[in-house]
Amino acid sequence: MIGELCEMQVRESKVADRRQSGFVNALRVHKALTADLEKRVLVWLAIRTPRFINSDYLTTLGFIAQVLGGTAYALAARDWRALWLVNFFLVLNWLGDSLDGTLARVRDQQRPRYGFYVDHISDTFGAMALMTGLAFSGYAHWQIAAGLLVGFYALSIESFLATYTMGHFHLSHGIFGPTEIRILLFVGNLVLMVRPYTHIAGRDFRLYDIGGAIAIVVMLAMAGVTACHHVAVLYREEKLELEVGGA
Repeated sequence: MIGELCEMQVRESKVADRRQSGFVNALRVHKALTADLEKRVLVWLAIRTPRFINSDYLTTLGFIAQVLGGTAYALAARDWRALWLVNFFLVLNWLGDSLDGTLARVRDQQRPRYGFYVDHISDTFGAMALMTGLAFSGYAHWQIAAGLLVGFYALSIESFLATYTMGHFHLSHGIFGPTEIRILLFVGNLVLMVRPYTHIAGRDFRLYDIGGAIAIVVMLAMAGVTACHHVAVLYREEKLELEVGGA
């Protein structure tokens, strides 16, 4: 009995420490090409969203849509018309994944730690499902799909580390954010329906192999450049703090 009581007190103490740890909601930085227009559209939708729909429902919608998008990619190996389903689920994924946070802010029902964690862990597994489906689609080699997933994870990890160490969360890198990536996939799927191959230097290549290889290089380069920049900033800031402290 005494042991159970002590264990319960330890658990309550850990929860209290976590709640009083000085958590600060990171500054959101979003400078993607469609950011301003998207924000106005999302606020408009959030204001008109029925009260019985909450952010959790939208996050779930976004995750399920991404998983179903991957399933549709796999089905496209047998019937190219499944690419229409992929695009449909990309739109649903945008709606759920983008509107959940806006809805919480408009209704002043924000849960910073919970929302951040659930939203991005859903994206992590959702992206895995989508790229797994692409790997089975026959429209790209599995190595390209795996490389795209690695590139996405590299950018995500860099953003999460910057959020913790620098206090700002970058939703975009340069002019590209999640919405721009969805648009590229959407348009790419439309092109696949009529031209799945491209002719380069006398050889035929899968369109998504070429596009995917370019995307992998760009994502890894963006992650590397951003990481170097943040390392330099943190080094200068903490070096200055050490010098001031030493004085």
